[in-house]
Amino acid sequence: MAGIPHDHYEPKSGFEKWLHSRLPIAALAYDTIMIPTPKNLNWMWIWGIILTFCLALQIVTGVILVMHYTPHVDLAFASVEHIMRNVNGGHMIRYLHANGASLFFFAVYLHIFRGLYYGSYKAPREITWIIGMLIYLLMMGTAFMGYVLPWGQMSFWGATVITGLFGAIPFIGEPIQTWLLGGPAVDNATLNRFFSLHYLLPFVIAALVAVHIWAFHTTGNNNPTGVEVRRGSKEEAQKDTLPFWPYFVIKDLFALAVVLLVFFAIVGFMPNYLGHPDNYIEANPLATPAHIVPEWYFLPFYAILRAFTADVWVVMFASWITGGIVDAKFFGVLAMFGAIAVMALAPWLDTSRVRSGRYRPMFKWWFGLLAIDFVVLMWAGAMPAEGIYAMISLIGSAYWFAYFLVILPLLGVIEKPLPMPATIEDDFNAHYGKHGTPAE
Repeated sequence: MAGIPHDHYEPKSGFEKWLHSRLPIAALAYDTIMIPTPKNLNWMWIWGIILTFCLALQIVTGVILVMHYTPHVDLAFASVEHIMRNVNGGHMIRYLHANGASLFFFAVYLHIFRGLYYGSYKAPREITWIIGMLIYLLMMGTAFMGYVLPWGQMSFWGATVITGLFGAIPFIGEPIQTWLLGGPAVDNATLNRFFSLHYLLPFVIAALVAVHIWAFHTTGNNNPTGVEVRRGSKEEAQKDTLPFWPYFVIKDLFALAVVLLVFFAIVGFMPNYLGHPDNYIEANPLATPAHIVPEWYFLPFYAILRAFTADVWVVMFASWITGGIVDAKFFGVLAMFGAIAVMALAPWLDTSRVRSGRYRPMFKWWFGLLAIDFVVLMWAGAMPAEGIYAMISLIGSAYWFAYFLVILPLLGVIEKPLPMPATIEDDFNAHYGKHGTPAE
């Protein structure tokens, strides 16, 4: 890893020297597995290996499912039933794939909120953060298109509602919507487009994950203190770090085993708990479900999308100032994507010189409210867009934007941070003592 002095791979045997001079793949593997890692990482740093496992699981199970799936509106639903009933182990493969998506998003949300709390987006890790947000956007697109493939009622009407959002874009919305659908409405061309992209995008995500890992290997891993590893000499660096193998690999594998214990219990005993019963009814364009809801991991942003109705003052003002170009539907689309954009802009919106939230007393309270707000928005997104639920969604949406656009910049000016440890070694010794367990 650039910048932190550490031992590098040295080929010993004749074959290793021959291979190293032509293709230094062994050196790349060695430097990756032996990367100097801050010794004070806590359990919130386990989600990287969970996400890597999820990506591998989704690709492997997806490739197997494709062998038996037929992307045609007349056959798609029946082909899924064929997988469930007739393919050897097909029901387990499908349940692993469907619930694997939920585990993927559960882990990525904890990964993102950990980064927001410990300031992992701050210099020099802005590019790492931006790549991570691009991965998240691709995950959302991939999951949405995958949800359409079973061609159940919720699949069909979910695709109709979400693709209809693009039609709200002034002037160019309808051509974009038609291009996405492959025609005037959700039909066979739409299913084929979504199937093709759902199969392709995970490999794009895998490539971006490799770049993401490369990026944080270049800058070094963040840690709970936000204090950088000393880089003066190898001896100093070794006081702050431990090699990734075996300490953190074993710790991550233990965490993965615990998470998979819960995951396989869900897959084995309650595989449809996170799904919607309407998706076991074949798509019918003539019968609209009573309540169209997306998968749980889209609900916070779905709540933001629906929160800005025509009677909200900010929507009325935007419509008036633009001469009616920005209506409630388009404003909701802007708010939904804007909620993700403000997260991506966190490196520039956060004005505090202190990286970790551990040493920011005021920040902790506002961040805690943000985490609660995210859960409340998730709940509100599953409720009908009326009455008290609409008001809760609007308040939750307002706080989400206020946190990133107002609170975060102001905290850097008015907040007085707590004293920080001088080095990672000091923090480690304070928690575990000089003879503490290294992998804790």
